[in-house]
Amino acid sequence: MRTNSFTNLLTLSLVALLAITTTPARSAEPTPMRFTPPLQSYLESRASEFDQISDDRKALLKKLALHVQKRIQADQPARLTFICTHNSRRSQISQVWAATAARYYGIQGVETFSGGTETTAFNPRAVAAMQRTGLDIRTRNEPPAAGEETNPRYEIHFPQDEQPLICFSKVYNQAPNPQKDFCAVMCCSHADMNCPVVAGCSLRVSLPYEDPKESDGRPDEGATYDERCEQICREMMYVFSQVTR
Repeated sequence: MRTNSFTNLLTLSLVALLAITTTPARSAEPTPMRFTPPLQSYLESRASEFDQISDDRKALLKKLALHVQKRIQADQPARLTFICTHNSRRSQISQVWAATAARYYGIQGVETFSGGTETTAFNPRAVAAMQRTGLDIRTRNEPPAAGEETNPRYEIHFPQDEQPLICFSKVYNQAPNPQKDFCAVMCCSHADMNCPVVAGCSLRVSLPYEDPKESDGRPDEGATYDERCEQICREMMYVFSQVTR
């Protein structure tokens, strides 16, 4: 009887070990709620819409996810710099949603940046659209530096984070953006074509979005910005859902 009990225990142990070694790696899962209820609900809605992303786009997004995965596995920071011509709308929105999605899925070691081929300002229409999602975005209280009166700095506050994410328009290689070992994510076709070489980047991914600027001043302005916010958020959520912890 003791022999049978020992044999059964050994068999169960081998089955358990086999299950552990053959179970495929799982994609990242969201951590317990760390956002305000409106933003949490917004992010959950975007995460439920991955079937709206085309296979072609998913292939590009998985390329970005793989880069993040490799950097994390190598115990190196995954730095993502989102680039469009003016650094006023799409690249800013992408930077913020990438940072948010990384937090949502509990992916550590991700640093997000944005820049342009020229400097303008984080467009207030884009700021307003992101505030409508529930993001805590505030204009920085300190007086602007000389020459930055028309380029305000915004703070994106996340619960439990001591330091906010600071967003303002800048050229892609301007501080505090990294100078090397980063992934350049091209958010518009114009910047992609007119900036064939992004110095210092270790990977370049073309991920263009339609410019919501085309709706400025029209009745559908707000809806267009909201739609672009949803699309970019959905795709950044997909990227980090593919990164295993």
